[in-house]
Amino acid sequence: MTNLQIIILSALQGFTEFLPVSSSGHLILLSKFTTFPDQGLEIDIAVHVGSILAVMIYFYRDIWNMLCGLLNSILQTFPRIKDYLLQHTSEQRKIFIEKLTQYNPKLLWMLIVGTIPAVIFGLLLHNYGMEWLRSTKIIGWNITLFGILLWIADHYQPSKRTIEDMSYKDAIIIGLAQCMAMIPGTSRSGITITASRFLKIERREAARFCMLLSIPAIAGAGLLVAIEIIQSGNFENLHYMASGIGYSFIASIAAIFIMMKWLKNYTFLPFVIYRLGLGSFLLLHAYGYI
Repeated sequence: MTNLQIIILSALQGFTEFLPVSSSGHLILLSKFTTFPDQGLEIDIAVHVGSILAVMIYFYRDIWNMLCGLLNSILQTFPRIKDYLLQHTSEQRKIFIEKLTQYNPKLLWMLIVGTIPAVIFGLLLHNYGMEWLRSTKIIGWNITLFGILLWIADHYQPSKRTIEDMSYKDAIIIGLAQCMAMIPGTSRSGITITASRFLKIERREAARFCMLLSIPAIAGAGLLVAIEIIQSGNFENLHYMASGIGYSFIASIAAIFIMMKWLKNYTFLPFVIYRLGLGSFLLLHAYGYI
């Protein structure tokens, strides 16, 4: 592996993670259509970690509100703790504690509920191995079919709802859809946005929820890989992983800005067209026609 490969992988990951075109599929295809060796799952997860750091920076207000909402929920559940803090702290902190009642932890709980299916499905796939899913045929079919499904959801469903209108049932449905994203070519952002659009959630709100939902899912996958590296004692690719996180963070921030600005006025149609074109090429190549 070379620094050039890490830079290209990180750029691919950063620009495709939050666009509904399948970042994992693009990462796998790089080694299939170039002379670069397959980077393996460890590097894939590392560049994904860079992406969730970008999400946390871009949506820092949402994360701050969720943390305050969680703290408010704890203090409401255990009023004695709140009373103790109010009696034994500074005036400035008392004001902060009183202001916590303005924060609602609902979004945090919906993200947790939406993550549970992915945790279960991810552990199953992790135990049975995922290398067999990294084939050109599987990626080609998933890019194509789920691209069509995204167009149907985005074209025929009205934009009526926001995150504030969502229920825990909606979060579970989107979380179940996210499970499919562990199969390369599906696209985590693509399938969760598709599910959100079928639920009539507005485009930018769908993208926002799905990006926030990526944080626990990718962080969990990163934790599993970190544990494996520590247990095996194999730190050979550690510097490449660190570089990948940094480069991917930069590319991801740019992609999030582009995506959110685009969705103010436009639909997901360009991404659908791209998926159909790429999927058709991959299928023709996989079945020996080109």
